[in-house]
Amino acid sequence: MSEQHTYRVIVRGTWDGLTEEARTRLLAEAADHGMASMRFSEEGSLSYEPAPLKHFSMRYVVVSDAADGEEMAAALAEDRAETALRGLGYGFRDLRSTVTDLDTMKINRKSASRR
Repeated sequence: MSEQHTYRVIVRGTWDGLTEEARTRLLAEAADHGMASMRFSEEGSLSYEPAPLKHFSMRYVVVSDAADGEEMAAALAEDRAETALRGLGYGFRDLRSTVTDLDTMKINRKSASRR
């Protein structure tokens, strides 16, 4: 069995071709998708600013084979984002991802003398 790594992936994009219904729903639900809603999860969490209603981000936790690396984690997260956004009826474009491998991330701990 190959080694699994846990990745945090932020998928960013731009709203595109939103219907009036989708735009109205996004604006009505904006309070639920602000800074306080930014969490990493397998299902993903959507966040955006209502004014201007232009860009969004989705945060995912992706577990995949370490050998597949960050590119695969990004592709999996972008696929999840596309599926979720299409399922909600939201038009989008220009998806791009930022990936952090939690298993290789260096943690700088403060020494006792610096606390």
